[in-house]
Parts: sequence; structure tokens; C-alpha cells
Amino acid sequence: MSDASADKAGFKAWIAVLAGMVGAFMSILNIQITNASLLDIEGGIGTGIDNGAWISTSYLIGEIIVIPMTDYLSRVFSFKRFLVANTILFMLFSIACSFAHDLGTMIVLRGLQGFAGGTLLPMAFTMVLTKLPKSQQPIGLAMFAVAVTFAPAIGPTIGGYLTENYGWQTIFYVNTLPSLVMAGMLVFALELTPMQLALLKEGDWAGIASMAIGLAAMQTVLEEGNKDDWFQSPFILDLSIIAAVFLTAFVAIELKVRKPVVELRLFLQRNFTAGVAGQVFVGFALFSSVFILPQYLGQVQHYNAEQIGLVLAWTGLPQLLLIPFLPSLMNRFDVRLLAITGVILFAASCFMNLTLSYDVSGPEFLAPNILRAIGQALILSPITAITTAGLAAKDAGAASGLSNTLRNLGGAIGTAVIATIITKREQYHSNIIGHSVTLYADATRERIARLTDYFLSHGVSDTAVAQKKAIAAIGSAVHRQALIMGFSDGFGVIGMVLLLAGVAILFARKVASGAGGAGAH
Repeated sequence: MSDASADKAGFKAWIAVLAGMVGAFMSILNIQITNASLLDIEGGIGTGIDNGAWISTSYLIGEIIVIPMTDYLSRVFSFKRFLVANTILFMLFSIACSFAHDLGTMIVLRGLQGFAGGTLLPMAFTMVLTKLPKSQQPIGLAMFAVAVTFAPAIGPTIGGYLTENYGWQTIFYVNTLPSLVMAGMLVFALELTPMQLALLKEGDWAGIASMAIGLAAMQTVLEEGNKDDWFQSPFILDLSIIAAVFLTAFVAIELKVRKPVVELRLFLQRNFTAGVAGQVFVGFALFSSVFILPQYLGQVQHYNAEQIGLVLAWTGLPQLLLIPFLPSLMNRFDVRLLAITGVILFAASCFMNLTLSYDVSGPEFLAPNILRAIGQALILSPITAITTAGLAAKDAGAASGLSNTLRNLGGAIGTAVIATIITKREQYHSNIIGHSVTLYADATRERIARLTDYFLSHGVSDTAVAQKKAIAAIGSAVHRQALIMGFSDGFGVIGMVLLLAGVAILFARKVASGAGGAGAH
């Protein structure tokens, strides 16, 4: 009998849930922790900026492959053994990354780190649904929300600070102490159950193989597509075909086999489908907003990693103050209303950035970031309660793996889409501005003349050289303004996607007050 059948969870159950939250936090933290430090890591391992993206991509591929398999593997090797082993492996692969001296080694180690870390996220979610009774699941879901929404916001802050002050290697030591503490808590709190190695013979290996190949190909397309100009690249085109073929085969296999590795029939439940759809859109916004703001601050305002981290901290810190109140709010109000309110606030924070200019830097993002933090705090726990309402306890692991995988896929799609929008819209705005800023326009000639005089009075003796510098300066200003407008468009798209999340939530049935789903059955 699960711990969730009692009226109140015991001490060991809470220790297990808390340990799971530490693991979920670290799993998501490590997606983002390298983003603000990529240039330093690339320099340290001697690779170019185009290849450095694989440092993040390889981790995501490992994570996104293992998340749907976690429920099955935890039953094969026993929940306790599997979780403790992956906690230790996650720590060891993380430390090993700091010793990588070339790109190939770093890619392999980050992929293995992601594979081990990917198990920690769904298993934390599963423990909330199976270790806590229905009345206490909102508390567990609020803790899970802290991990999932706070980690991406604070990741670049931690990574940027450590890189600027102690070197990029130190970001891979962050997991050491939490992993050791987590492993100790799990050993103490979880009961050891027998392994079921016989399940290996019954494994849905065709489904696992097709899913792994399809998701790996899809993740690579999403991460590398914009850099390689999407389907203009034979590499991206071939991978897209592979992803489409294998993911189609995967869906067909899962709907036919008796014991699928991923239970797609969960989508027959209305609230699960509505909740997961909302989570995909929220994942799109969550990951892409963590991507777009550092890019803007780095490319336009030329912030370093630590400065970027300090700006992003304001999207995370307010959540720590708000999320503890969520269980009470979820018991008093319709969770659909809370989630939609959060979505609207998050969307509004994006729409506040529609009129970016060169004068908008870190301080100007304070108000939007705080509004975004409030919105994010109100979204994840309620939308998770919607997703899990009415699920049987036996489906908790499958639901956890499926919902977390699709939210992360939504995030990967979001990052790829926003990166492409910034590139394409920058080109569009540059062309539009270029029609007005020509050598035939009086305003342009006047500007060139003023800048030429400026350069001549500041050390340039040759008039022709001063004029070339003036023209180059105008070209740079046009590019900068077009880039800023491209970022504004990107924020607008994120806001629109969040409104789609709100629409998805409207299709859910009302959830009983305090419901948390599986544990109640």
C-alpha cells in the first residue's frame, strides 16, 4: 500500500519527497547552468561557437530520452536502487565534465549526465503522487513547482557568478554536495523493494529504440536547425525525416503492444490531455524566455555572464516567496482560475517587452521579470493538479514521464522557434529600415557628414577613411535596431503562446478542492 493512502504522510515520506525535489531542481538547473558560460567553456575545451551548442544539446538529448523510460526502469531495478544509483551517477558525470579537454569528451559526458539526471525529474513527481495523501499533494506540487520554475531562472545566475569568479569548471561541482545529501536521504527514507529483472524480457524494446532514435533526432534538429538554416541543410533535412519516421513508428508500436513503455492511452482522459497541452505551451514559454533575455542582454547590451545572471535572478527569487502560499490558494480557489491568472500575468510580462530600444537594459527588465515571476508561481502547481486529477495510482509513473517529457519538448521547440524568429525578423526589419537609410536620402547624407566630422575631430586624418567609418557606424546602428526589433517580436510570440496555454486549460474539467490526483486512489 502506498504512503498516499494515509490521511497524513509520515516523516520518511516527507524526507523522500524533499530529496526528490532536490533531484528535480538539479536536473533542470543543469539544462540552463551552462548557457551563460558557453563562451568560456568553448574557449576552455578549444572549440568554436558553432559547435559549443552541443554542450547543452547533448545533455537535453540524454534527459529527454530517459524521462519516458524512467517508470519502466524503476520497476525493473527497484525504485530505491534506481533512484540512488542515478543520483550518484549524475554527480560523478557532472564532476567528470570539469576535466573534459575536448568537445567530443564533453558531449559524451554531458549526454551521460543528462541521462542520469533525467531520471530525477519524473521520479520526484511520482513521489508526490504516491507518497503523499490527496490532502497534502498540493504542498508537494508547490515544492515541485519551485524546482521546475525556479531552477531555470537561477541557473544562469549561479553559472555566471561561478564562471566569472572561479572559472567554468566550478559550475560542474555544484551538484556534488546536494547529490550526496539527496542519496543519503533516499537511502534513509525509501523502502528497498525486490528487483524485477524478469520485466526485461517483457520490455517494449521496439518502442524504446524507436523513441530514443526519434527523440534524439528531433532534439538535434531543434537545437541545431536555426544555426544550419533549417531545411537548407542536408543534415537537418535527413534528421527531420529520421525523427518523423521513428516517432510515427513509436506511436504505432505503443498503441499496439500489451505493455507499452509510454502509456499513450492516458490521453483518453480529458484533464490529462488539457493539462499536458497547457504544460507544452508553458514549457515553450518557460524555456524560450530563459533563452531570449540572456541573448538580448549579451548581444545588444554586451552584459557578461554574471550581469546576465543577476538580471534573471528576479524571475526566480519572488517565486520563493509566493509558492509556499499556493497550497492554501489551491484549496480555496478553482485551480483552473489560478493557472489562467498565472498565464495571463506571464504573458503580460512578455508583452511589456514589445517596445524594446537600445536604452532598455537590466534595470528596465525589473518590473516585467517580477510580474513574470508572479505568473510562473501561479501556473505550474495548478496545471499539474489539472493534469493528474483522476489518475489511478498505478498510472502515476507513466503520467509523470509523459507530462515531463512533453513539457521539456515544448521547451526545446520554444527555444528553436524563438531563435529562428529573432534571426528572420532581424533580417526583415533590417531590410525595411534599409529602404529608408540609403545614400540617396537627405537625412542619411546629413548623418554621414556629421559622423565624418566627428571622426576627423577624434584622430582620423584622412577624410575618405572617416567617411567609411561613418557609413560603417550607420550600418551598425541599423543592424542593432533591427536586432532589437527582432527580440521584441520574439517576446510577442512567447506571450501569444502563453495565451494558447490558457485556452488549453479552459478545456479541463473542474478539479475538486485540494485534489492532487493519483495518490488518492
